[in-house]
Amino acid sequence: MKNSLLNIISHTDLDGVTAAALAWHVNKHMGLMRVFLTGYGEVDTLISEAMASGGIPLVLDLFCQREDTIDMIDNNWDETRPPFLFDHHKSTFERYGSRRWARLDMNCCGALVYWNWLKENPVDEHTPDTLAELEPIVRIANDRDLWLGQIPESRLWQALVTMCGYWSVFTRLAANPSGKMTPAEFDGASEFTERQEARFAEAKEHIWRTGNELAFVCDGVLEFGDVSDFCGLLLDRDENPPLVAAVAAKRMSGDWAVSMRSRGGLAGRVLALLKDGKKIRGGGHGDASALYFPRNYSQEQIRDSIIAAIKVEKERSAAPKVSIGDLLGWKG
Repeated sequence: MKNSLLNIISHTDLDGVTAAALAWHVNKHMGLMRVFLTGYGEVDTLISEAMASGGIPLVLDLFCQREDTIDMIDNNWDETRPPFLFDHHKSTFERYGSRRWARLDMNCCGALVYWNWLKENPVDEHTPDTLAELEPIVRIANDRDLWLGQIPESRLWQALVTMCGYWSVFTRLAANPSGKMTPAEFDGASEFTERQEARFAEAKEHIWRTGNELAFVCDGVLEFGDVSDFCGLLLDRDENPPLVAAVAAKRMSGDWAVSMRSRGGLAGRVLALLKDGKKIRGGGHGDASALYFPRNYSQEQIRDSIIAAIKVEKERSAAPKVSIGDLLGWKG
């Protein structure tokens, strides 16, 4: 076990990149490592492959999406070992909060969940110094991921991830874990966020709003890297947040890509209702999903399809839960 390959599996936003850099620095004295920055569509496969090959998975800011992965971990994980999965999402906590192999905390970002655990469970004698060195960037990631707005640089760091790509920012933090930006980093990120603010202001003027159910942004206003930031603002900071925020984009092939964001897994359930594997395709996870509509769809048709699916889900969740006892007429 001492020489087993550590598989660091983390997300592609600032939180995930920071968590991966923290894991890399903390474990670099312990042996060989592989780093995967990925999304919810691949995390189950990466966990399964790591465990099947005898490697050690370390999963940060992500969680399994398939029940068979959960069953596999439950059946094969050595309970004497420390947790290997560190996450902070509400849906994860509600479903799997009792798993000993997972450390979950909804009060902070994934990187800080891992940082807090390491403070009580150091990997080696180098860990305290490493945690002190990484703490500023971890706090920056926490500010950005929870939309606290207390550290202005957090928006700039997320801009670097969008501009340069997550692997570039991971490489930067692996080589230099300082949360203090260089002048070039600061100037480039500041210019980007200024342009982004202008796009956000325009997007707010072009939202198709359907009650509290859907906020739909039409094609041509936002850029790809804007989607998570803009939808996060609508969902977490709007006075009357929608259940789902969606952004449409016409692709070069002519078809439509529609990014959806939600809280509580609704985007994933809308995805499951609408995708048919033929005309309408899609993928993602509970709160970040994408649908792909054929070119002959109009944006109005896309919007109406999503609204219809949201209403179906609302009716389904509002329906009374009937137990076997109810059906058989049992009385408690």
